[in-house]
Amino acid sequence: MPRNRRRTGGARGAAVAGGAGPSGHHAGGCQHRNVQPFSDEDASIETMSHCSSSFSDAASFADEGPEIDEEATQEDLEYKLRGLLDLTLDKSAKTRQTALEGLRSALTARILYEFILERRMTLTDSIERCLKKGKREEQCAAAALACLLCAQLGPGIESEDVFRTLGPILRTIACDASANMQTRQACVDTFGLCCFIATDDISDLYTTMECLENIFTKSYQKDQKTNGFNSTPLHIHALLTWALLLTICPLSEVKKKLEMHLHKLPSLLSCDDVNMRIAAGETMALLFELARESDTDFLYDDMEPLTRKLKDLATDGNKHRAKVDKRKQRSVFRDVLRGVEESDFPTETVKFGPERMYIDCWVRKRTYDTFKDLLGSGMQYHLQTNEFLRNVFELGPPVMLDAATLKTMKISRFERHLYNSAAFKARTKARSKLRDKRSDVGEF
Repeated sequence: MPRNRRRTGGARGAAVAGGAGPSGHHAGGCQHRNVQPFSDEDASIETMSHCSSSFSDAASFADEGPEIDEEATQEDLEYKLRGLLDLTLDKSAKTRQTALEGLRSALTARILYEFILERRMTLTDSIERCLKKGKREEQCAAAALACLLCAQLGPGIESEDVFRTLGPILRTIACDASANMQTRQACVDTFGLCCFIATDDISDLYTTMECLENIFTKSYQKDQKTNGFNSTPLHIHALLTWALLLTICPLSEVKKKLEMHLHKLPSLLSCDDVNMRIAAGETMALLFELARESDTDFLYDDMEPLTRKLKDLATDGNKHRAKVDKRKQRSVFRDVLRGVEESDFPTETVKFGPERMYIDCWVRKRTYDTFKDLLGSGMQYHLQTNEFLRNVFELGPPVMLDAATLKTMKISRFERHLYNSAAFKARTKARSKLRDKRSDVGEF
Protein backbone atom coordinates (compact mmCIF):
# COMPACT_ATOMS: atom_id res chain seq x y z
CA MET A 1 0.00 0.00 0.00
CA PRO A 2 1.41 3.41 -0.90
CA ARG A 3 1.62 4.77 2.63
CA ASN A 4 4.83 6.59 3.45
CA ARG A 5 4.11 6.50 7.18
CA ARG A 6 7.61 7.66 8.09
CA ARG A 7 6.51 11.20 7.33
CA THR A 8 4.38 11.28 10.45
CA GLY A 9 7.50 11.16 12.59
CA GLY A 10 8.34 8.81 15.42
CA ALA A 11 6.21 8.68 18.52
CA ARG A 12 7.82 9.84 21.75
CA GLY A 13 5.72 7.85 24.14
CA ALA A 14 4.04 4.50 24.46
CA ALA A 15 0.28 4.31 24.66
CA VAL A 16 -1.51 2.68 27.54
CA ALA A 17 -4.45 0.57 26.54
CA GLY A 18 -7.52 1.31 28.49
CA GLY A 19 -10.76 3.16 28.35
CA ALA A 20 -14.14 1.68 28.40
CA GLY A 21 -17.25 1.69 26.42
CA PRO A 22 -20.74 2.79 27.13
CA SER A 23 -23.24 0.94 29.16
CA GLY A 24 -26.97 1.23 29.14
CA HIS A 25 -30.10 -0.01 30.86
CA HIS A 26 -33.13 -1.54 29.27
CA ALA A 27 -35.81 0.96 28.58
CA GLY A 28 -39.10 0.39 30.25
CA GLY A 29 -41.68 -1.69 28.47
CA CYS A 30 -44.20 0.02 26.24
CA GLN A 31 -47.64 0.95 27.54
CA HIS A 32 -50.51 -0.96 26.01
CA ARG A 33 -53.25 1.10 24.44
CA ASN A 34 -56.91 0.45 24.90
CA VAL A 35 -57.98 1.96 21.58
CA GLN A 36 -55.43 0.78 19.04
CA PRO A 37 -53.14 -2.25 18.89
CA PHE A 38 -49.35 -1.91 19.16
CA SER A 39 -48.22 -0.95 15.62
CA ASP A 40 -45.03 -1.77 13.74
CA GLU A 41 -44.03 1.88 13.85
CA ASP A 42 -44.41 1.96 17.63
CA ALA A 43 -42.28 -1.16 17.88
CA SER A 44 -39.49 0.36 15.80
CA ILE A 45 -39.49 3.56 17.86
CA GLU A 46 -39.42 1.60 21.13
CA THR A 47 -36.57 -0.60 19.91
CA MET A 48 -34.68 2.38 18.57
CA SER A 49 -34.91 4.20 21.90
CA HIS A 50 -33.93 1.04 23.75
CA CYS A 51 -30.89 0.43 21.55
CA SER A 52 -29.50 3.92 21.18
CA SER A 53 -29.66 5.06 24.82
CA SER A 54 -26.33 3.46 25.71
CA PHE A 55 -24.10 5.51 23.45
CA SER A 56 -24.84 9.10 24.46
CA ASP A 57 -22.04 9.32 27.04
CA ALA A 58 -19.21 6.82 26.86
CA ALA A 59 -17.31 8.56 29.66
CA SER A 60 -19.99 7.75 32.23
CA PHE A 61 -19.23 4.05 31.98
CA ALA A 62 -15.50 4.62 32.42
CA ASP A 63 -16.11 6.40 35.74
CA GLU A 64 -17.89 3.44 37.29
CA GLY A 65 -14.72 1.44 37.85
CA PRO A 66 -13.54 -2.05 36.87
CA GLU A 67 -15.95 -3.89 39.15
CA ILE A 68 -18.58 -3.97 36.40
CA ASP A 69 -19.13 -7.34 34.75
CA GLU A 70 -17.34 -6.80 31.43
CA GLU A 71 -18.66 -10.01 29.86
CA ALA A 72 -22.28 -9.17 30.65
CA THR A 73 -21.78 -5.60 29.45
CA GLN A 74 -20.33 -6.80 26.13
CA GLU A 75 -23.26 -9.16 25.58
CA ASP A 76 -25.74 -6.39 26.34
CA LEU A 77 -23.90 -4.02 23.98
CA GLU A 78 -23.90 -6.51 21.12
CA TYR A 79 -27.61 -7.17 21.64
CA LYS A 80 -28.32 -3.46 21.27
CA LEU A 81 -26.03 -3.15 18.25
CA ARG A 82 -27.89 -5.98 16.50
CA GLY A 83 -31.11 -4.10 17.15
CA LEU A 84 -29.67 -0.92 15.64
CA LEU A 85 -28.40 -2.85 12.64
CA ASP A 86 -31.88 -4.22 12.00
CA LEU A 87 -33.37 -0.73 12.26
CA THR A 88 -31.16 0.56 9.42
CA LEU A 89 -33.62 -1.32 7.15
CA ASP A 90 -36.72 0.30 8.70
CA LYS A 91 -39.30 2.03 6.51
CA SER A 92 -39.07 5.23 8.55
CA ALA A 93 -36.29 7.58 7.43
CA LYS A 94 -36.02 9.05 10.93
CA THR A 95 -35.64 5.58 12.44
CA ARG A 96 -32.90 4.67 9.95
CA GLN A 97 -31.07 7.91 10.64
CA THR A 98 -31.21 7.42 14.41
CA ALA A 99 -30.02 3.81 14.04
CA LEU A 100 -27.07 4.97 11.94
CA GLU A 101 -26.18 7.61 14.52
CA GLY A 102 -26.41 5.02 17.29
CA LEU A 103 -24.02 2.71 15.45
CA ARG A 104 -21.73 5.66 14.83
CA SER A 105 -21.67 6.52 18.54
CA ALA A 106 -20.90 2.91 19.43
CA LEU A 107 -17.99 2.65 16.97
CA THR A 108 -16.63 5.94 18.28
CA ALA A 109 -16.77 4.84 21.91
CA ARG A 110 -15.66 1.20 21.62
CA ILE A 111 -13.40 -1.08 19.60
CA LEU A 112 -15.84 -3.59 18.08
CA TYR A 113 -13.62 -5.33 15.55
CA GLU A 114 -15.00 -8.86 16.00
CA PHE A 115 -18.61 -7.71 15.91
CA ILE A 116 -18.31 -5.67 12.72
CA LEU A 117 -16.05 -8.23 11.04
CA GLU A 118 -18.83 -10.81 11.29
CA ARG A 119 -21.42 -8.32 10.00
CA ARG A 120 -19.29 -6.35 7.57
CA MET A 121 -21.37 -7.18 4.51
CA THR A 122 -24.63 -6.34 6.28
CA LEU A 123 -23.24 -3.02 7.49
CA THR A 124 -21.90 -2.18 4.05
CA ASP A 125 -25.23 -3.02 2.38
CA SER A 126 -27.12 -0.85 4.89
CA ILE A 127 -24.77 2.09 4.34
CA GLU A 128 -25.03 1.68 0.56
CA ARG A 129 -28.83 1.65 0.69
CA CYS A 130 -28.97 4.74 2.91
CA LEU A 131 -26.55 6.64 0.68
CA LYS A 132 -28.56 5.84 -2.43
CA LYS A 133 -32.11 6.34 -1.15
CA GLY A 134 -31.78 8.56 1.91
CA LYS A 135 -32.01 12.32 2.31
CA ARG A 136 -29.42 14.74 3.66
CA GLU A 137 -29.29 13.77 7.35
CA GLU A 138 -29.45 10.05 6.63
CA GLN A 139 -26.77 10.25 3.94
CA CYS A 140 -24.44 12.24 6.21
CA ALA A 141 -24.90 9.70 9.02
CA ALA A 142 -24.26 6.81 6.62
CA ALA A 143 -21.10 8.45 5.27
CA ALA A 144 -19.72 8.98 8.79
CA LEU A 145 -20.48 5.36 9.68
CA ALA A 146 -18.58 4.17 6.58
CA CYS A 147 -15.49 6.08 7.80
CA LEU A 148 -15.69 4.49 11.24
CA LEU A 149 -16.20 1.06 9.73
CA CYS A 150 -12.94 1.36 7.79
CA ALA A 151 -11.14 2.89 10.79
CA GLN A 152 -12.09 -0.10 12.94
CA LEU A 153 -11.24 -2.69 10.29
CA GLY A 154 -7.93 -1.03 9.38
CA PRO A 155 -5.99 -1.74 6.17
CA GLY A 156 -6.76 -5.10 4.61
CA ILE A 157 -9.07 -7.04 2.35
CA GLU A 158 -12.16 -6.29 4.45
CA SER A 159 -11.83 -2.50 4.39
CA GLU A 160 -10.77 -2.61 0.74
CA ASP A 161 -14.02 -4.41 -0.09
CA VAL A 162 -15.93 -1.69 1.75
CA PHE A 163 -14.12 0.97 -0.29
CA ARG A 164 -14.73 -0.89 -3.55
CA THR A 165 -18.44 -1.07 -2.79
CA LEU A 166 -19.04 2.43 -1.43
CA GLY A 167 -16.32 4.39 -3.26
CA PRO A 168 -18.19 4.81 -6.58
CA ILE A 169 -21.35 5.96 -4.77
CA LEU A 170 -19.43 8.44 -2.61
CA ARG A 171 -17.64 9.80 -5.64
CA THR A 172 -20.87 10.21 -7.61
CA ILE A 173 -22.54 12.17 -4.81
CA ALA A 174 -19.41 14.28 -4.15
CA CYS A 175 -19.24 15.34 -7.81
CA ASP A 176 -22.99 15.81 -8.28
CA ALA A 177 -23.62 19.57 -8.50
CA SER A 178 -27.36 19.02 -7.89
CA ALA A 179 -26.84 17.12 -4.62
CA ASN A 180 -27.21 18.73 -1.20
CA MET A 181 -24.05 20.65 -0.23
CA GLN A 182 -23.72 19.11 3.25
CA THR A 183 -24.15 15.64 1.81
CA ARG A 184 -21.44 16.34 -0.74
CA GLN A 185 -19.10 17.53 2.01
CA ALA A 186 -19.70 14.36 4.04
CA CYS A 187 -19.09 12.18 0.98
CA VAL A 188 -15.89 14.06 0.13
CA ASP A 189 -14.53 13.44 3.63
CA THR A 190 -15.54 9.78 3.61
CA PHE A 191 -14.29 9.11 0.08
CA GLY A 192 -10.85 10.51 0.89
CA LEU A 193 -10.48 8.99 4.35
CA CYS A 194 -11.64 5.51 3.28
CA CYS A 195 -9.09 5.71 0.46
CA PHE A 196 -6.41 6.71 2.98
CA ILE A 197 -7.23 3.69 5.15
CA ALA A 198 -8.25 0.97 2.75
CA THR A 199 -6.84 1.22 -0.75
CA ASP A 200 -3.87 -0.90 -1.71
CA ASP A 201 -3.83 0.28 -5.32
CA ILE A 202 -1.76 3.36 -6.19
CA SER A 203 -4.07 4.08 -9.11
CA ASP A 204 -7.05 4.33 -6.73
CA LEU A 205 -5.11 6.85 -4.68
CA TYR A 206 -4.35 8.99 -7.72
CA THR A 207 -7.93 8.73 -9.02
CA THR A 208 -9.33 9.84 -5.66
CA MET A 209 -6.94 12.80 -5.51
CA GLU A 210 -7.89 13.79 -9.05
CA CYS A 211 -11.57 13.76 -8.07
CA LEU A 212 -10.84 16.03 -5.10
CA GLU A 213 -8.72 18.33 -7.25
CA ASN A 214 -11.59 18.76 -9.68
CA ILE A 215 -13.66 20.06 -6.77
CA PHE A 216 -11.35 22.42 -4.87
CA THR A 217 -9.58 23.89 -7.91
CA LYS A 218 -12.86 25.63 -8.74
CA SER A 219 -11.95 27.97 -5.88
CA TYR A 220 -9.04 29.20 -7.99
CA GLN A 221 -11.75 30.88 -10.06
CA LYS A 222 -13.35 34.08 -8.88
CA ASP A 223 -16.95 32.89 -9.20
CA GLN A 224 -17.61 30.26 -6.52
CA LYS A 225 -21.42 30.08 -6.78
CA THR A 226 -23.01 26.79 -7.80
CA ASN A 227 -26.76 26.76 -8.43
CA GLY A 228 -27.11 29.79 -6.17
CA PHE A 229 -25.24 28.18 -3.24
CA ASN A 230 -21.85 29.12 -1.88
CA SER A 231 -19.63 26.14 -2.64
CA THR A 232 -16.60 27.35 -0.63
CA PRO A 233 -17.24 24.96 2.34
CA LEU A 234 -17.24 22.02 -0.07
CA HIS A 235 -13.96 23.19 -1.58
CA ILE A 236 -12.44 23.48 1.91
CA HIS A 237 -13.33 19.85 2.70
CA ALA A 238 -11.94 18.70 -0.65
CA LEU A 239 -8.69 20.66 -0.19
CA LEU A 240 -8.00 19.32 3.30
CA THR A 241 -8.84 15.74 2.31
CA TRP A 242 -6.59 16.05 -0.73
CA ALA A 243 -3.78 17.30 1.53
CA LEU A 244 -4.24 14.22 3.74
CA LEU A 245 -3.86 11.89 0.77
CA LEU A 246 -0.81 13.81 -0.42
CA THR A 247 0.98 12.80 2.79
CA ILE A 248 1.00 9.12 1.70
CA CYS A 249 1.97 9.73 -1.94
CA PRO A 250 5.39 8.72 -3.28
CA LEU A 251 7.84 11.62 -3.48
CA SER A 252 7.74 11.55 -7.28
CA GLU A 253 3.99 12.23 -7.20
CA VAL A 254 4.45 14.87 -4.51
CA LYS A 255 6.79 16.79 -6.82
CA LYS A 256 4.18 16.72 -9.60
CA LYS A 257 1.49 18.04 -7.29
CA LEU A 258 3.80 20.79 -6.05
CA GLU A 259 4.37 21.98 -9.61
CA MET A 260 0.61 21.97 -10.24
CA HIS A 261 -0.62 23.74 -7.11
CA LEU A 262 2.11 25.56 -5.22
CA HIS A 263 1.80 28.68 -7.38
CA LYS A 264 -2.02 28.63 -7.42
CA LEU A 265 -2.83 28.02 -3.75
CA PRO A 266 -1.70 31.52 -2.62
CA SER A 267 -4.70 32.95 -4.50
CA LEU A 268 -6.96 31.28 -1.91
CA LEU A 269 -5.35 33.32 0.87
CA SER A 270 -7.45 36.28 -0.32
CA CYS A 271 -10.75 34.39 -0.08
CA ASP A 272 -13.55 36.08 1.88
CA ASP A 273 -14.14 32.90 3.91
CA VAL A 274 -11.80 32.73 6.93
CA ASN A 275 -11.94 28.92 6.95
CA MET A 276 -10.74 28.80 3.35
CA ARG A 277 -7.88 31.16 4.15
CA ILE A 278 -6.86 28.96 7.08
CA ALA A 279 -7.19 25.73 5.06
CA ALA A 280 -5.11 27.22 2.24
CA GLY A 281 -2.45 28.46 4.68
CA GLU A 282 -2.10 25.12 6.45
CA THR A 283 -1.96 23.31 3.10
CA MET A 284 0.75 25.71 1.90
CA ALA A 285 2.81 24.97 5.03
CA LEU A 286 2.34 21.22 4.48
CA LEU A 287 3.42 21.53 0.82
CA PHE A 288 6.54 23.44 1.82
CA GLU A 289 7.34 20.76 4.39
CA LEU A 290 6.99 17.98 1.79
CA ALA A 291 8.94 19.98 -0.79
CA ARG A 292 11.89 20.45 1.57
CA GLU A 293 11.75 16.79 2.51
CA SER A 294 12.09 15.77 -1.14
CA ASP A 295 14.68 18.47 -1.93
CA THR A 296 16.75 20.07 0.80
CA ASP A 297 17.70 22.91 -1.60
CA PHE A 298 14.08 23.70 -2.47
CA LEU A 299 13.46 27.37 -3.31
CA TYR A 300 10.14 29.05 -4.00
CA ASP A 301 10.28 31.72 -6.68
CA ASP A 302 7.63 34.02 -5.22
CA MET A 303 8.72 33.74 -1.60
CA GLU A 304 8.78 37.49 -0.91
CA PRO A 305 5.16 38.28 -1.93
CA LEU A 306 3.98 35.07 -0.24
CA THR A 307 5.62 35.87 3.10
CA ARG A 308 4.31 39.43 2.87
CA LYS A 309 0.78 38.09 2.45
CA LEU A 310 1.23 35.63 5.32
CA LYS A 311 2.49 38.42 7.59
CA ASP A 312 -0.55 40.52 6.72
CA LEU A 313 -2.86 37.64 7.66
CA ALA A 314 -0.90 36.97 10.86
CA THR A 315 -1.41 40.60 11.95
CA ASP A 316 -4.79 41.26 10.35
CA GLY A 317 -6.68 44.11 12.01
CA ASN A 318 -9.41 44.59 9.42
CA LYS A 319 -12.38 46.14 11.21
CA HIS A 320 -14.80 44.51 8.80
CA ARG A 321 -13.87 41.01 10.00
CA ALA A 322 -15.36 39.37 13.07
CA LYS A 323 -13.14 39.40 16.17
CA VAL A 324 -13.33 35.62 16.54
CA ASP A 325 -12.30 35.13 12.92
CA LYS A 326 -9.38 37.54 13.25
CA ARG A 327 -8.16 35.90 16.43
CA LYS A 328 -8.29 32.41 14.93
CA GLN A 329 -6.68 33.56 11.69
CA ARG A 330 -3.80 35.37 13.38
CA SER A 331 -3.02 32.37 15.58
CA VAL A 332 -2.90 29.96 12.62
CA PHE A 333 -0.95 32.19 10.28
CA ARG A 334 1.76 32.93 12.83
CA ASP A 335 2.49 29.20 12.74
CA VAL A 336 2.12 29.01 8.96
CA LEU A 337 4.57 31.89 8.51
CA ARG A 338 7.15 30.14 10.71
CA GLY A 339 6.65 26.93 8.72
CA VAL A 340 7.12 28.63 5.35
CA GLU A 341 9.99 30.92 6.33
CA GLU A 342 11.90 28.85 8.87
CA SER A 343 10.71 25.26 8.33
CA ASP A 344 9.57 25.35 11.94
CA PHE A 345 6.51 23.88 13.62
CA PRO A 346 5.20 24.66 17.13
CA THR A 347 5.08 21.24 18.75
CA GLU A 348 1.74 20.31 20.31
CA THR A 349 1.31 17.70 23.03
CA VAL A 350 -1.62 15.30 22.99
CA LYS A 351 -2.25 13.46 26.25
CA PHE A 352 -4.28 10.27 26.52
CA GLY A 353 -4.26 8.52 29.87
CA PRO A 354 -0.78 8.58 31.40
CA GLU A 355 0.75 8.85 27.94
CA ARG A 356 1.49 11.69 25.57
CA MET A 357 2.13 12.07 21.87
CA TYR A 358 3.84 14.98 20.12
CA ILE A 359 2.45 16.65 17.00
CA ASP A 360 5.71 17.99 15.62
CA CYS A 361 5.13 18.55 11.89
CA TRP A 362 2.40 19.69 9.49
CA VAL A 363 1.93 16.20 8.07
CA ARG A 364 1.21 14.76 11.48
CA LYS A 365 -1.07 17.69 12.33
CA ARG A 366 -3.13 17.15 9.18
CA THR A 367 -3.49 13.44 9.99
CA TYR A 368 -4.36 14.06 13.63
CA ASP A 369 -6.91 16.77 12.83
CA THR A 370 -8.64 14.47 10.33
CA PHE A 371 -9.12 11.62 12.78
CA LYS A 372 -10.01 14.04 15.58
CA ASP A 373 -12.85 15.37 13.44
CA LEU A 374 -14.01 11.81 12.80
CA LEU A 375 -13.75 10.40 16.32
CA GLY A 376 -14.42 13.49 18.42
CA SER A 377 -14.42 12.63 22.12
CA GLY A 378 -13.43 9.04 21.28
CA MET A 379 -10.04 10.09 19.91
CA GLN A 380 -8.15 9.44 23.14
CA TYR A 381 -9.70 6.00 23.55
CA HIS A 382 -8.82 5.03 19.98
CA LEU A 383 -5.26 6.30 20.37
CA GLN A 384 -4.93 3.89 23.27
CA THR A 385 -6.61 0.84 21.75
CA ASN A 386 -7.02 1.12 17.96
CA GLU A 387 -4.11 -0.74 16.37
CA PHE A 388 -4.56 0.96 13.00
CA LEU A 389 -4.48 4.44 14.50
CA ARG A 390 -1.46 3.55 16.62
CA ASN A 391 0.33 2.33 13.50
CA VAL A 392 -0.45 5.61 11.73
CA PHE A 393 1.19 7.59 14.55
CA GLU A 394 3.87 4.94 15.17
CA LEU A 395 2.86 4.37 18.79
CA GLY A 396 3.48 0.63 18.80
CA PRO A 397 1.03 -2.06 19.93
CA PRO A 398 -1.47 -1.28 22.71
CA VAL A 399 -0.13 -1.92 26.19
CA MET A 400 -2.63 -3.86 28.29
CA LEU A 401 -2.84 -3.07 32.00
CA ASP A 402 -4.69 -5.08 34.62
CA ALA A 403 -7.78 -3.74 36.38
CA ALA A 404 -5.92 -2.96 39.63
CA THR A 405 -3.36 -0.80 37.82
CA LEU A 406 -6.10 1.03 35.93
CA LYS A 407 -7.95 1.69 39.18
CA THR A 408 -4.90 3.27 40.81
CA MET A 409 -4.46 5.55 37.78
CA LYS A 410 -7.99 6.97 38.06
CA ILE A 411 -9.02 9.89 40.21
CA SER A 412 -12.42 10.08 41.86
CA ARG A 413 -15.16 12.40 40.70
CA PHE A 414 -14.81 14.42 43.90
CA GLU A 415 -11.06 14.91 43.33
CA ARG A 416 -11.73 15.91 39.73
CA HIS A 417 -14.38 18.39 40.93
CA LEU A 418 -11.90 19.97 43.37
CA TYR A 419 -9.27 20.25 40.66
CA ASN A 420 -11.71 21.88 38.22
CA SER A 421 -12.92 24.32 40.91
CA ALA A 422 -9.36 25.37 41.72
CA ALA A 423 -8.54 25.80 38.04
CA PHE A 424 -11.68 27.89 37.55
CA LYS A 425 -10.78 30.20 40.46
CA ALA A 426 -7.23 30.63 39.19
CA ARG A 427 -8.47 31.41 35.69
CA THR A 428 -10.98 33.94 37.02
CA LYS A 429 -8.30 35.74 39.05
CA ALA A 430 -5.96 35.89 36.06
CA ARG A 431 -8.67 37.33 33.84
CA SER A 432 -9.67 39.85 36.50
CA LYS A 433 -6.09 41.14 36.66
CA LEU A 434 -6.03 41.42 32.87
CA ARG A 435 -9.28 43.41 32.92
CA ASP A 436 -7.84 45.71 35.59
CA LYS A 437 -4.83 46.43 33.39
CA ARG A 438 -7.10 47.23 30.45
CA SER A 439 -9.14 49.62 32.59
CA ASP A 440 -5.98 51.58 33.42
CA VAL A 441 -5.57 52.58 29.77
CA GLY A 442 -6.83 56.12 29.31
CA GLU A 443 -9.70 56.85 27.00
CA PHE A 444 -9.20 59.21 24.13
